[in-house]
Order: sequence, then C-alpha cells, then structure tokens
Amino acid sequence: MDMNLGEAIRNQRKTLKITQSDLAKACKITPSYLSMIEKNKKEPNLSTLKKLSEKLELPLPVLFFKSLDSSDIPKEKRDAYNLVSDSVNNLINNIFLKPDSK
Repeated sequence: MDMNLGEAIRNQRKTLKITQSDLAKACKITPSYLSMIEKNKKEPNLSTLKKLSEKLELPLPVLFFKSLDSSDIPKEKRDAYNLVSDSVNNLINNIFLKPDSK
C-alpha cells in the first residue's frame, strides 16, 4: 500500500491554518518528527496518530480515507472506489472542513 498519510495530515493542518510547530507541541512530539511524518519518512504509532487526528479535528478513519488513492485499492474493487471516492471526499469536506467551523 502507498497510503499518503503524511500528505493528508499536512493538508488538514494547512486547511486549519495550524503551524507544524503548534501541532507538534499539541501532540507532544517534536516539529522535526512531525515534518518527517508529513513527508512520509516516518510512520507514527497509533497513539500519535490518535493525537494528530484529534488536533486536526478529523476522526482517524477519515484521516486514513483521505490518505488513500486508487493504487491502494485492490484491482477488483478499484472501479467501485473510483465511483464513490469523489462523493465521499466531498461529503467529508462538507462535514469536517467547513470554513465556518473554526
């Protein structure tokens, strides 16, 4: 699997206008470690992922979904994924990324 969890974390952090330093501090990790996570050079443990998802205001399963692309989906299920992924992403964005939610 080639999930791009780091990019999903970085995109959500930027959407919320949170600095790397502030997010790292809130999650009790170093900014350099967060930078490596965002660049997909380090895989955070589950405890760190839970903290990140909480501070990013996204449930962990949603963060995982946002990190997927079609190459992560088995070939026999890719057509179904491609059919619903845009709609699911739009739904997620409408629920969790509302600009008036801050």
